[in-house]
Amino acid sequence: MNPTVISFGEMLIDFVALERDIPVGDAKCFEKAAGGAPANVAVGLAKLGIPVAFMTQVGNDPFGHFLVETLHKNGVDTSAIIFTDKACTALAFVSVEASGERSFAFYRKPSADMLMTNEDLNQQLLESASIFHFGSITLIDEPVRSTTLAAIQITKDHDALISYDPNLRPALWSSLEAARDGMLLGLRHANIVKMNREELGFLTGRTDLELVAAIVDAARSLWHDDLVLMVITQGNRGCIALNQQSHWQTDGFSIEVEDTIGAGDGFMAGLLAGLITRQAAELRKHIELDIIPILQQANAVGALTAGKRGGIPALPDTKSVKRFLVEHEFSSELLP
Repeated sequence: MNPTVISFGEMLIDFVALERDIPVGDAKCFEKAAGGAPANVAVGLAKLGIPVAFMTQVGNDPFGHFLVETLHKNGVDTSAIIFTDKACTALAFVSVEASGERSFAFYRKPSADMLMTNEDLNQQLLESASIFHFGSITLIDEPVRSTTLAAIQITKDHDALISYDPNLRPALWSSLEAARDGMLLGLRHANIVKMNREELGFLTGRTDLELVAAIVDAARSLWHDDLVLMVITQGNRGCIALNQQSHWQTDGFSIEVEDTIGAGDGFMAGLLAGLITRQAAELRKHIELDIIPILQQANAVGALTAGKRGGIPALPDTKSVKRFLVEHEFSSELLP
């Protein structure tokens, strides 16, 4: 069966410090976990019963093979992943603060995913997608920047919806100005966008994003004609969604946070799974979907991910999300 979603971009090893609230360089012990935002989204979707393929390039090394096997075991189509001997698989060392927030040190100079070219794209698979999901990290360096844009264009030409996460990682860009320009480039191609409040402030220059009205106003300043849905996440405060005419707000869930690694990606997976179940193609016609249950589902997936250690290992399956929603007296009808 052809995938409903193709997720494209970086996949890497997260080495997560076992000690809390210390800088990465001071940590003595790390736990290995599969990571990378688009890969997390792919696994999140697969665990929620959505057919999904992942497209990237990894090193022909033990870490690259471990990552592909991890995706395969979690039900993701890995047929479009390429191994290369030209560079190693990317690594990230992560320390977690007492609050559960993270700091990173990246090793990718270059990594295998950064060297992906147009010739490495599986065009037939791209033409089959109903949703193409990508993030901003593959817009940093050539040749993968041009490859990302080419993949977007192929899927656009075959009527896919373009889903985008402008993931802010300042350390990976040459400057903050380059980061802003690159993240905005991705946004210009998107139909569906998810970002957190920090990223919204970074892209708009706004520092007054405490109230809903200010968040909606800032988000609308980024609006363009091809956008159909933008969602701003606020952690345990829930999220705010808007389309061309309306906006909605949902509360989050209070949980004991283990770490926030992959929580936003879990939210993204929950959002896309809900939109697919509710016929996301109808968004193009600006039909008012019942968006609140979709947002509640996304909040639940994000919360459950934050409640466990790591990214991919923490992503919940359908049964866990349904149980969580029922326990909190919300509908679980959007999941298969």
